[in-house]
Order: sequence, then structure tokens, then C-alpha cells
Amino acid sequence: MHEGTLPNPSAGDYGRGVNFDEYRAHDATGLAKLVADKEMTAAELLALAQARAAAVNPRINAIVSEVPAAPSDAISGPFAGVPFLIKDLAQDYAGLPTSCGSRALMSTPAAAHATVVQRWIDAGLVIFGKTNTPEFGAKGITEPVAWGPARNPWNLGRSTGGSSGGSAAAVAAGIVPCAGANDGGGSIRIPAACCGLVGLKPGRGLTPSGPATGESMHGAAVQGVVSRTVRDSAAMLDVISGGEPCGPYAPGMPASSFASCVGSDPGKLRIGVRVPSAINPAPHPEAFAAVEATAQALTELGHHVEELPQAPFDDAGLAREFLLTWFVYTAWELAEAKRLTGAGDESFERDTLILAALGRATSSVEYVDAVQRRHEHTRRLTTYFESYDLLLTPTLATPPPKIGEFDLPVVLQRASDLLVKTRTAHLLRYTKIVDDMVDKNLGWVPYTQLANITGRPAISLPLHWTADGLPLGVQFVAPLAGESLLIRLAAQLEQATPWADHLAPV
Repeated sequence: MHEGTLPNPSAGDYGRGVNFDEYRAHDATGLAKLVADKEMTAAELLALAQARAAAVNPRINAIVSEVPAAPSDAISGPFAGVPFLIKDLAQDYAGLPTSCGSRALMSTPAAAHATVVQRWIDAGLVIFGKTNTPEFGAKGITEPVAWGPARNPWNLGRSTGGSSGGSAAAVAAGIVPCAGANDGGGSIRIPAACCGLVGLKPGRGLTPSGPATGESMHGAAVQGVVSRTVRDSAAMLDVISGGEPCGPYAPGMPASSFASCVGSDPGKLRIGVRVPSAINPAPHPEAFAAVEATAQALTELGHHVEELPQAPFDDAGLAREFLLTWFVYTAWELAEAKRLTGAGDESFERDTLILAALGRATSSVEYVDAVQRRHEHTRRLTTYFESYDLLLTPTLATPPPKIGEFDLPVVLQRASDLLVKTRTAHLLRYTKIVDDMVDKNLGWVPYTQLANITGRPAISLPLHWTADGLPLGVQFVAPLAGESLLIRLAAQLEQATPWADHLAPV
């Protein structure tokens, strides 16, 4: 996308006499109503979105490729005519490459639409671009070599989080009201927290991964969106939920729609709170402030909030098992990309090669053991939910990090390159370098992997901004099939402490 190819929103009115401020004032549900009421056309909304993208994308680098879009007046569906972006990872658009943030895959077209993409198209959404993501979605930041870093609209020197960082940046900057995202370890919730958005991660099996994949990462990775409002996240979940013929499950669906939960009383809930973690025993004061403010709001709404003396699961063990399986999965993704494209190591990032080497150094027995131990974490969390309705944590242990903060020091870069070149990178498994990578890369996001490992739904809400004006979200984790409860409580909090009008300065 290049600045100047479309009208500049700062010039005032464009489309049919509607300016950008009016466009941005509506969420996706509101824009769909404008189209349904014939106050706007799909083409006019697309022009507004593309104009905004032309004006701000050169600064935030959220959109990395275009999708041809020519909406007609005959478009139909619950979101008919609403502009939309999909993530350039696990959201295939037929005939276009899904780069997965990798230089190796930038020219390999997808054979078919992903099921989730087809459902968005069937809902009437007008897809016009694909968003930035780290290579293979393997990081909690979005700074791929292939596309360059996505930048946070609240502060261009700060990260958007990852791996749905491009989508979060686009929504926070007002290009679209919501965008496609997915989550294998926090990749919906982390960017939502970094960018001041709603990020709902559905439970395992509720949303489709096909047709190319049965279930991603043994079901730990799921599809969803980042949005500005709870009602958009709920209605989008209605659009994409449900099994598919090629999928492994026919998921149980709620008796009523997720959208109908918005405005419904969640009842008086018992909520446990935990801020310190084994990975980061001393989170940033702003993380404590975010939870304290949320606990106060919950108490005023009549809920019982109780601080937990310790985490209701083995968070140190969970982190180890999460990373071990992540290393192995990265090794498989790298091998699959090489098989599809014939690319060599030079087409992949240093960090990806290191993660893959660590994965290859893991034995099959170690891998299965880590996967099997997930059930122990699930059982412990299930026991916790016998006494509590929800678990509350910060989404982030620190404010959004600076761009480049997690780059390896030059000395370690050179040493790593030598190990990769000599096929001895697996030896890093026996050094302190791996522990340092774990502490640095998970230390600021130690809370989100629990919901993926256990398959439980979770949501990040934009209920706190730091003294420097940066978002720092809070997370609620629910028991199995708890999406409706999360939506009811989130909508209640949204009404009590509105956030949709708190706009990023870009």
C-alpha cells in the first residue's frame, strides 16, 4: 500500500460526503446497519477504509498485501459491506500467497479459501488486505524480516504485540473496526492488550482450522478477531463458529447466539485474581494497577473478587511444556515450507532457525510427554473452577515493549549464525541462552498460554492505560464453553467503563 494512491482522509469529506470521523465512530455492527439502511454503500465504506489505509499504513506497517475487492450492491450477510482485513497466517485467500510472515512463502498462492475466510465472505465482509505477522506466528511481537515491524498506533516506537500485530494496529488506527486474528499462545489477546482492543480467544474446537489443517497445534491455536467493541467480537464469533466436514470435531454450540449475550446479566460472579507468575515474579507496577482498577470496577458491579495466594496451576511447568511443543511445531513448519518452496536456510530468520533446531533436538518421547502433561494443567484449572467462575490476570506483565527490544545482541547473533551454519544450533539447548530467550520473550507475556494449553476460552479487555498513555489490557479465563459468560461480563464492564471512544493518536 502506498501513500497517495487514494484520497487523504485529512482532506475532510470523501466517499459520499461522509468524513473519516463519522466512519471511525461506528463499529462493524454499526457500519453494517448503515449499509442495510441504505445510508452508505459497500463501495463507499471500502473507499473510506482504503483512504485511511493509504494515509496511515506507511507509518504503522499493518497491511502487507492487497486483496482485490469490488463490492456490489447485491452483497448480503450480517456484516454486508463492512471493510475487513485478514491475517497473513492461517487465513488463506484462494489464489493469493499466505506468507506466514516468511520470505520463503511470499510467492506461493493458496489453493483455496480457509474455511474461516469463506465464512467471513459469506457474512458479507469486504476483504481488501492481509495483515502483518511474525514468521510462522512464532513470536509475541510482530517484527518480521519479510515485511518489517508493525508499529503501535499509540506510540510508533512500541510493539503491537503478536502474532496478530498487524490486525491490531489496523483496528487501533481506524482502518477497519475489526480484523481477522488467531491465537496459539496469546496471539489475539497480546496484540489486543498492546493496542487497546477487545481480544476474544474461543475455546478449543469452536472455530474451524480447515480445509488445509484439521486442528492447528493439537487444537491450541484457534481463529477469531480483534475489535473495538464486545458486540463486534460476539457477532463475529457467531459468524465463524461451528464445525466443518473436514474437521475433527462437531463442537457443542450455545442455546442462543453469542451476540445475544451482550447486555445480558452475567449474574454475581466469584473471580480469583493472580498477578505474579513463576516466569515473572515481579510484574511492572502498571500490571498491578490494571488489575486493581478492574477488581474495583468488578466489586462495584456486585461481583466477589479474591486475590489468590498462588497460581491455580503449575505456571513454570506449563511454560516449559508450551515452549517445547512450540519449538517442535516451528521445526515442522520450517520443514514444510522448505518442502513446498525448495527454499534453503537463507530464506528464514535467524530466530526461526534456532527455534527449529531446538525442536529437532527434542525427542519424540519428550514431545509426547509434554503434550500429555497438558491434561494435568487442565485438571488443576478445572479444580479451580469448582470454586470460582473466572480467573483474572493482567494480559501483559509490562507495558508494550519497544520495537527491537528483543533482538539478540550482536555477539549472540554471530554465534547463532555460526551454529546454524555448522548444523550445531541444537547445542543451544544446553546453554543459558535458551533460558535467557525464554525469560525475555515470555517474561512480559506469562499469562496467555494457559488458555491455549487447556483449551479454555479467554478474553483481553482494554481497561487500563499507563501513565505514558499506553494500553495494558486485563485477561479473564473461563471454564470450558465459557465464551457466553465472558461476553456477558465483558459487555457489562464495557458499559461501566467505556473504552471505544479512547482512540489512538495516529
